[in-house]
Amino acid sequence: MATSAWLGAGLARALFYPTLLYTLLRGRMRGPGRRDWYHRIDSTVLLGALPLRGMTHKLVHDENVRGVITMNEEYETRFLCNSSKEWKNVGVEQLRLSTVDMLGVPTLVNLHKGVQFTLKYQSLGQCVYVHCKAGRSRSATMVAAYLIQVHNWSPEEAVEAITRIRPHIHITSGQWEVLREFYEAVSPRAARTDT
Repeated sequence: MATSAWLGAGLARALFYPTLLYTLLRGRMRGPGRRDWYHRIDSTVLLGALPLRGMTHKLVHDENVRGVITMNEEYETRFLCNSSKEWKNVGVEQLRLSTVDMLGVPTLVNLHKGVQFTLKYQSLGQCVYVHCKAGRSRSATMVAAYLIQVHNWSPEEAVEAITRIRPHIHITSGQWEVLREFYEAVSPRAARTDT
């Protein structure tokens, strides 16, 4: 198992720049193949791809982002994105919840941390940008956990709601499993169905 995880992490590193280039190209396409860089999920959460440095002003001033949840590993954001210090200099707090690209699954502990972080900014009337490389899997899993907590939705309801707004998300089988664990931990509805 450790060898498999190691190989997966190595593959994710090797494919990072080619797949990022693909994401950039899809964001610049015209027509039905275009994928917007980010989408507003509700009044608090924006779900998207890497927040490139050139997007900082728009996110902070136009979208009222005061929190950023980074689901990426350090190497993914090192050259293209703001560091934690750079975010802090523009009044934004960053929470890094490192998860391996492609095959990685956020931990249950990290889902809880991310949801609490988001709820803090929701209570202040401010926004949180949740991202991974392409805004499709790791970050979508985090946003689904937030929606489960806020609306008492099932994982399926949460993912369906996100898909209506950002149709190109992709939740892996391991991510579905951790969302179901999260739901069992936080939902009174889940507790009722167990009895």
